Amino acid sequence: MKILVTGGAGFIGSAVVRRALCDGHAVVNVDALTYAGCLDNLRSISKNDDYYFEHVDIRNRNRLGDVFSEHKPDAVMHLAAESHVDRSIEGPSDFIETNITGTFNMLEASREYWVERSRPERFRFHHISTDEVYGSLPFDPSLLFTEDSAYNPRSPYSASKAASDHLVRAWYETYGLPVVLTNCSNNYGPYQFPEKLIPVVVLNALEGKPIPIYGKGANVRDWLYVDDHAEALLLALQKGKLGRSYNIGGGSERTNLDLVRIICHVLDRLRPRDRGSYSDLIEFVADRPGHDARYAIDAGRIETELGWRPSVNLETGIEKTVDWYLSNEEWWRPLLNLTK
Repeated sequence: MKILVTGGAGFIGSAVVRRALCDGHAVVNVDALTYAGCLDNLRSISKNDDYYFEHVDIRNRNRLGDVFSEHKPDAVMHLAAESHVDRSIEGPSDFIETNITGTFNMLEASREYWVERSRPERFRFHHISTDEVYGSLPFDPSLLFTEDSAYNPRSPYSASKAASDHLVRAWYETYGLPVVLTNCSNNYGPYQFPEKLIPVVVLNALEGKPIPIYGKGANVRDWLYVDDHAEALLLALQKGKLGRSYNIGGGSERTNLDLVRIICHVLDRLRPRDRGSYSDLIEFVADRPGHDARYAIDAGRIETELGWRPSVNLETGIEKTVDWYLSNEEWWRPLLNLTK
């Protein structure tokens, strides 16, 4: 299968590209290479004969048509998006243009290509989204986001992703475009851009800088190792029921404060400080506006229907992630200035 992956130079996208090639698929990576896109994420597969890169912005409808015509993909995995909540609060316009208009462009380019090729049954448009579209949960472990949860986005980022989800469903219902949707919990692992929580904690700790935690650190997130997510995404693409959505979670809920303490504990073992623990660097800062209290995923549908379960627990995944950042300073060091 030849898969067109948008945002394939990003954190999750590059994991998908690497996994797809490992599984024997050909991949066309379409990426605008904005600040969070990094081709070094794909250095290990860049010479693969089944890998193709197109430096294209999904906001450019005409160029997307050219990519489809040239590469003739069997499926699309749409991951390209602006994804940082804080940045969406400071400047929402890029999120509207990329996440909503860009998704519209991808849907139209895909539909045109699909119709021109006489609507092949094999074709799929897989839209990758977030659990943040569901809003916030109370601190009650019995309550989880399901695929039937009402949408209630609280930030410009989550609102833009909710809008894109609705567009994808509309293109399925109105035009019959064969689509699958997935909504995931917080990802972590190697190659995550240094503005996200886990790399911020690791890199600030290594630099001896304060480790910022919003509010009292009580907000709860479910954490999903990125390679587990890539496996689930490819499974949903190939075996998911058309028009259906699947929630993908790691089954690893932690408060932000507990997560940071786990990271500090791993760092204390792998690279001890001269004095004290890395947890001494924790600093509580003013909470961000509209900070959702809790996200938690019920991944029962993808487990029951497709047989997927996460294979990496949080403690193992954090250890692997911290070790990767300790061993790959040449990757993250040049990116630090881009986070400012």
